[in-house]
Amino acid sequence: MPRPTGRVLTLLELLQSGGTRTVAELADRLGVEGRTVRRYVDQLIELDVPVQSVRGRYGGYRLAPGHRLPPLMLSDEEALAVLLGLVAGRRTGLTTAERTAGETAAAKIRRVLPRHLAGRLDTLLDALDFTDRPGEFDTPDAEVLLTVADAVRHRRPLSVHYTDRDGRRGERTLHAYGIVAHAGRWYVTGEDARLGEDRTFRLDRITAARILPGSFEVPEGPGPAERVLAGFATAEYRHRVTLRIHGTVGQIRARLPASVASIAEEPGGPGGDPAAECWRRVELRAERLDWLPPVLASLDRPFAVEGPAELRDLVTAFADRLTSYARRSRHHEKPTAGEGDRTRSSRHGTDGRA
Repeated sequence: MPRPTGRVLTLLELLQSGGTRTVAELADRLGVEGRTVRRYVDQLIELDVPVQSVRGRYGGYRLAPGHRLPPLMLSDEEALAVLLGLVAGRRTGLTTAERTAGETAAAKIRRVLPRHLAGRLDTLLDALDFTDRPGEFDTPDAEVLLTVADAVRHRRPLSVHYTDRDGRRGERTLHAYGIVAHAGRWYVTGEDARLGEDRTFRLDRITAARILPGSFEVPEGPGPAERVLAGFATAEYRHRVTLRIHGTVGQIRARLPASVASIAEEPGGPGGDPAAECWRRVELRAERLDWLPPVLASLDRPFAVEGPAELRDLVTAFADRLTSYARRSRHHEKPTAGEGDRTRSSRHGTDGRA
């Protein structure tokens, strides 16, 4: 590559790093004079790269948003970071609906990587595995995602066409507080204007969204992520479970996270100190109860089941099974080497001599 062309590309890379660059700074980085820098800038402008001239004491050049994307100049580390982000986003479901766009973008970057770096990337991808299989998640439409984000930022009401888990379709007016990515899915949480209640919607179930006139204020209280987790913990399921557990909030959360259960301090407790051990009221909703006895046992904390009675029966049965297994294993234990010697000795005499 001729040196002038290489310097023009280097200039583009410097401008893409952000901020305003003075002529003196650019000249020093490129190893040329100031008038040469201006000539290189003119060449970029001729290529439709949106370079702006900034006047004043701290003036110079900067890259402005343009109607078309200029050629991106990425270092090896930057290209690798972008590729890994695309791979991870696709495998965990945190991408937009246009999956092919992510794949073609990754292919373009992969194609221009230096051979040694591409080889190291392939080695990493071969060694990398995910607990979530690709293709398990329904991803949101990119335009819906951007429209919801715009409504969140400017506090504007939002009309959404939504399909619930039972397949019912309808139009809702939402005061969106924020967008939350959780467990491979995208959610928007806010107030349903018609019901006057907080609701959480999966973004992949929103088929269309448009911003409405007006504005709203976000109420004081938990942030969007906390609201989504609290919504999961109080969602309508078959069983409503109430427990009393003695321990710290951290000990309880280790097995019953915020997405599963809500925790409240019992009256007469330590006054809201989450690190204090005391009796705490834990409530959760569950479609099935059979997973709870092992979880409660793994807490290794005193607990009481206030309801439902079916859970008490399951806990009792689980404890009986554990006791039975422990007794059975004790009866089937093989004697250690020392115990075997003592057994043989008892057969031949109390002093152990034959």
